[in-house]
Amino acid sequence: MTPGPRRPDRGGAPAVRRTVDAIWKLESARIIAGLTRLVHDVGLAEELAQDALVAALEQWPAGIPDNPGAWLMAIAKRRAIDHIRRSRRLEEKHEQLAHEQERQQDLEQDDVLRLMFISCHPVLPMRERVALTLRLLGGLTAAEIARAFLVSEPQIARRIAAAKRTLARGQVPFDLPDGPELADRVSSVLGVVYLIFNEGYSATAGDDLLRPGLCQEALRLGRLLAELAPHEAEVHGLVALMEIQESRSAARTGPSGEPVQLHEQNRGRWDQLLIRRGFAALLRAKEIGGAPGPYVLQAAIAVCHARARTAEDTDWAQIAALYEALSRLLPTPIVQLNKAVAVGMARGPDAGLALVDSLGADPVLQNYHLLPSVRGDLLARLGRGGEAKFEFERAAALTQNSAERAFLLRRAGELAGGDSGPTLGAAVEEFLARDELNAATIRSYGQTLRRLRLALGDRPLAAMTAEQVARVFETAWGSVAAKTWNRHRAAIRSFAAWAGLDDLAAGLDRRAETRSPALPIDPAQLDEIWNRPGIPLRERTLWRLLHESGAAVTAVLSLNVEDLDLDDRRARVAGAWVSWRSGTAALLPELVAGRTRGPLFLTDRRPGPSRPPQDGDLCPETGRSRLSYERAEYLFKRATAALDPTGDGYTLRRLKPRP
Repeated sequence: MTPGPRRPDRGGAPAVRRTVDAIWKLESARIIAGLTRLVHDVGLAEELAQDALVAALEQWPAGIPDNPGAWLMAIAKRRAIDHIRRSRRLEEKHEQLAHEQERQQDLEQDDVLRLMFISCHPVLPMRERVALTLRLLGGLTAAEIARAFLVSEPQIARRIAAAKRTLARGQVPFDLPDGPELADRVSSVLGVVYLIFNEGYSATAGDDLLRPGLCQEALRLGRLLAELAPHEAEVHGLVALMEIQESRSAARTGPSGEPVQLHEQNRGRWDQLLIRRGFAALLRAKEIGGAPGPYVLQAAIAVCHARARTAEDTDWAQIAALYEALSRLLPTPIVQLNKAVAVGMARGPDAGLALVDSLGADPVLQNYHLLPSVRGDLLARLGRGGEAKFEFERAAALTQNSAERAFLLRRAGELAGGDSGPTLGAAVEEFLARDELNAATIRSYGQTLRRLRLALGDRPLAAMTAEQVARVFETAWGSVAAKTWNRHRAAIRSFAAWAGLDDLAAGLDRRAETRSPALPIDPAQLDEIWNRPGIPLRERTLWRLLHESGAAVTAVLSLNVEDLDLDDRRARVAGAWVSWRSGTAALLPELVAGRTRGPLFLTDRRPGPSRPPQDGDLCPETGRSRLSYERAEYLFKRATAALDPTGDGYTLRRLKPRP
């Protein structure tokens, strides 16, 4: 885990602590960057900087130095020299330090830019880039980052630690890239900064629409990058975009925190200073020259909005043209959706709706709440209130942000209409509640019907068509194996027959299944799996039992504790016997751990209130539910990915013994 700034038990008055915190946020990036250049290890550099911070907390109550940043840097470099001495590299580094002293100021700026490039390196997953950037360049603690992104502090600490390990393992150089690599690396940094800004500007989850702290941190990083890379037009474009978007923050929410749409905002509350700064940044980008990139084009769109004195004055034709240019450079589904909004305003809602409907089958947008939200808005403008109502309700079901959900439900409530009769949601719940369905069937059918309900919303059954169902299937399961496709198809056919709507599955053809035999895992690899350290008891027992019994995965996962006969090493399930040998026999007593009934293999945590399991799948003694086939398969694939030549990992079926 990566620690936050350490605090001694005794460290002076609260005012001094606040001063130290403020100076740390301003100076930490420069200090860590300079140390990384010396020790070539970003993790070690941060530890040395932390040592200097602790020294400040201990010594500054007696008097804060005139130049606190230089004081911290001096202490940190002294710690670095001590480390270098211990590493027997003192002579070479002394010479390097003497040479660097002469060009200290130039180096410090370059060092911060290097640190920015390394913390946003493409070798790191995006989540780790974001966490490491906020940690090293923002000076935020793991707890502060966790609060900003609504995740746990240990999760953020693990991401930061993993990022440092990846950089160290890959020996990523602390150098400034040049040539074609520079553009790629700048693009990576810009992507991280804009992701941080967007999470603050429109939070994906939680109760509040805005998280101002993230917006301010992204703006600070963007402005810093513009100083360090003044000749990169896209950097100034991103700064311009963020400045203008941030200028609207005060007008974007109402008294209760509810969203206020752009055309309804009080433009007198827009921050004119930020707008002027945005205009100036875009002007600098244009002065640099060259073909406009994605951020410059998005900034130009933001400028069009900022120039309009009223919503009616907005030059939607120009905005639509800019989105057309942006979609050629960045043909992503999100850009296409924004383009549809602009086209709908410039050329009428019919034209916008045609573009939105062309995006409905894109898998990237299948869970994106703004797709049905935009569609609902266009339908409402066309006077099709009943259809718009369903779209807003579907958007509300998809969003994880409470303020946005309440806003969308309010919009739906303002619209009259909608066909009468039972809704899809009510019908699904009634269908799955039938006594004749066993737990496994309910799980299987439920997965299919939840996806259908999420995609179509709780519209009346009478309003559903086979074309809509086929579109959902193609988007959600178009690329899956034939067996999986056919399983989902069977579920919808059963539901449609029960509801008296047989034609709902008319557009779903059965796919031919060509199942290749699952070859057993090589004995040498099996030994490696059995002896691998760190495998949880549940997985070790399940894998051994599957191998020793040769039983189907579904049968083994259906076992209950009361089915077990530990003395005879067997259990009865669905009218058949599952038996095992000594390897499983040694593990089962510990796994059962005194339980007398309920599922043998349990999930890691208790189920949430939104998806209560069936009674037969819930352990009455622990409150946890039965381990699902999908989760068990995922864990085994992840554990065996390094053994599989394809890198995908093995399926549980391959644990069957050799004939």
